[in-house]
Amino acid sequence: MNVAAMRDALDTDESDLMEAGLKLEDLPAGPASHRNRWGVVLAGGEGTRLRTLVKLICGEERPKQFCPLFDGRTLLAQTLRRAALTIPRSQLLVSVAEHHRKWYLQEAGLPTDQLIVQPSNRGTAPAIVHSVLSVAQIDENALVAILPSDHHYSNESRFAAALESAFAGAERCSHAVVMLGARADYPETEYGWIELGESLPQQNELFEVRGFREKPSFETAQKLWLNQDSVWNTFVMVGQVKAFLEMFYHALPELTAELALSTLWRGSETHIEPSLYKEIPSTDLSRQVLSAETKRLLVLRLGDVGWCDLGGPERVLAMFPPGSAPTWISEWRRSNGVEVMV
Repeated sequence: MNVAAMRDALDTDESDLMEAGLKLEDLPAGPASHRNRWGVVLAGGEGTRLRTLVKLICGEERPKQFCPLFDGRTLLAQTLRRAALTIPRSQLLVSVAEHHRKWYLQEAGLPTDQLIVQPSNRGTAPAIVHSVLSVAQIDENALVAILPSDHHYSNESRFAAALESAFAGAERCSHAVVMLGARADYPETEYGWIELGESLPQQNELFEVRGFREKPSFETAQKLWLNQDSVWNTFVMVGQVKAFLEMFYHALPELTAELALSTLWRGSETHIEPSLYKEIPSTDLSRQVLSAETKRLLVLRLGDVGWCDLGGPERVLAMFPPGSAPTWISEWRRSNGVEVMV
């Protein structure tokens, strides 16, 4: 596939490919059109653990997804650019919170007609369920990727290739939602872990799910790490829209039914009714859906992509190789009584 064909298929441009360090041969050959692909970018979180670091960088408190931590781009802008390598730009829905309006309207390159605005943050499940319902009423055969906006990948080309594989796996296994699991490098207690089951016949890159361990104890995390049969849960997932909805209606029937009657996205900036969000409970997708629906899930192992969820300042600082750290890192270390690393 030449560059022109790639641009047409992915609705991106050559500069995006170059900036991500992406080579055409890194991407598996796909169909001539990816118009049945949709992405849901989650950008409604508060990012409280990074609040002081973000204030140092931006001069004000704001959610981390609206902060330019790397390369002068906000985390949300990086997520959208990364997603557009495999999903048409016009089919990337962005779920935000109304009280973040000051910041999301400042995002260059974020068309307002692709926004789904929540009245408040009610956890990950309502935002995802509403967005998937919106896609379903537009394209019942859609493939949907769920993408957090506050993560970082050191190797974006490998991530793009893995997302391509996830789309292919979800297309083949139409009953399942494919989750991307990052290689566990140490016994982390602040991440969610996915315990892998058997690999699928003739598709040994896909694994069944034995269980979830959300923020385990150190002893449990160490066992999971040493056994090498578990991965970190990146919360990136891809599936047929029907597979997502079957899982949602089974695990969260009342919430899904209520959101199905709300104002869904139809091509313009959409605001979910505040009265509805006053009635629904805060719902966590990992704990209340994924952990209960393991039979509907598959896992694709990510290679060496350098994934990090940037949960705390120490994780952000660890992403900068020696000699490439911005000036604010030294200021952060001094203000927090941490020895300046050379």
